[in-house]
Amino acid sequence: MHQITKSAALIAAASGVVFGLVTPLTASASGAPAPLKWAECEGDGLDPRQRCTTVSVPMDYADPGGPRIDLAVSRIPSEKPSARRGALLLIAGGPGGSSLDDPSGKGQKLPQEVRDAYDLIGVAPRGNAPSAPVSCEVDRSELGVTTQRPWPAPDGSVAGTMAANRRIAEACARNGGELMKHISTKNNARDIDSVRAALGERRLSAWAVSYGTYVGAAYSELFPHRTDRIVLDSNQNPDPVRAQRAWLQAFEESVEDNFPEFAKWASAPGNPDRVAGTAAEVRRLFLRLAARLDREPIPWPGANPAELNGNVLRHTMLNSLYDPDDYPALAELMLAAQRGTVPPVPQSPPEAALQGYLAVGSATVCNDAAWPGSAAVYQKEVAESRAKYPLTAGMPRNALPCAVWPWQPKEAPLRVTDRGPSNILLVQNERDVATPPSSARKLRDALGRRAVMVTVNSTGHDSYLANGNACGDATVSRFLATGQRPARDLYCD
Repeated sequence: MHQITKSAALIAAASGVVFGLVTPLTASASGAPAPLKWAECEGDGLDPRQRCTTVSVPMDYADPGGPRIDLAVSRIPSEKPSARRGALLLIAGGPGGSSLDDPSGKGQKLPQEVRDAYDLIGVAPRGNAPSAPVSCEVDRSELGVTTQRPWPAPDGSVAGTMAANRRIAEACARNGGELMKHISTKNNARDIDSVRAALGERRLSAWAVSYGTYVGAAYSELFPHRTDRIVLDSNQNPDPVRAQRAWLQAFEESVEDNFPEFAKWASAPGNPDRVAGTAAEVRRLFLRLAARLDREPIPWPGANPAELNGNVLRHTMLNSLYDPDDYPALAELMLAAQRGTVPPVPQSPPEAALQGYLAVGSATVCNDAAWPGSAAVYQKEVAESRAKYPLTAGMPRNALPCAVWPWQPKEAPLRVTDRGPSNILLVQNERDVATPPSSARKLRDALGRRAVMVTVNSTGHDSYLANGNACGDATVSRFLATGQRPARDLYCD
């Protein structure tokens, strides 16, 4: 799951969806897809080769003749038409992320032989601007850093979280519109197949990251014979009952596994941001500072919330563990807190982006599977978590707006199986705070013979061409370019 500052049985309904196959939604009378009209993309810093279009899809796949929405789609064509194999869809994390600009961004990090083999495709998923954007129009206070994750009160109470959840859920019901009911992982997968059909591709390859691995797994489950070469990078637990709750709870152990890497860095001699003399002292200092800031917050004008409290420190810790390049942000905040001061206010995305991320993320998580509605359930689990995992202070077992969501899930959660072609490669860092190896192994086990997993001896979220290593990158690149996978699961040291 991605942080914003850097997160289903198929309805065999009606004419468009039967046994996982979808007829082209933009078909002409001859049955061939109608030509897409490509035009210049909006935005700055894009590759001039990138062009954009829209693809019309049903708002509700159970009612294909009902209202439709437009998905924004981007493309950079294969750089060597004679070597072209097909289309490679870049699937973003989140939920709430978009890959619309990725052909111009991360797509250009792909090796030449991969860029020669594929058109690079990006999509803004349903609800994400400019694809029929949704917003709950919550109060600005609900967009603060400590509401991006459900941090309990300093005394462990979940009452404040539940109250905030009710405000958010009521705002989503009031302002979100009909589309909010139809944002889900399964519908994201169906949208992908609608895009595939509109592109005129018989099969589709994909590089999916973080929450995107759940979407990629859903696509491979619902449309197995429409898949070509599938890379799932930084993998989410596909638990068919707990769904996204399993992702949240994984932070308990993954923070404990990853904090020592920060502590070693933050105690290294010569580090200008050194906070203590030993790794053990770094941990003790962090816990002591968080407890002190719980009792005595430091005013932080311009920030949201406008104080440096214990949960702001904890949230900064969680964000910083996503990528070792972000360790200095946590160290500098700890050093400032020791002095009783605050650093400059971190840059935040525009409010519209935060509103959209909250709306799409909440809708996806809450529509994928039902959550317990009793505050007592969360209070009990938060207390257990706080006692065992002090760094995360109970957050991983607290409630999201799903506990009071105004709509029930329309479908059963996604169940990933081993039915389908053996054409999936998982790549997973050994130390990943957002999607730890324990989550990746759950997905690997569910896919069975369909998949091979490459575990990379590296630290950080996002492995391939980001925080991985040369062995892992070469293995994934070889698979995308040639289809060659390791014969069995591989460890890249």
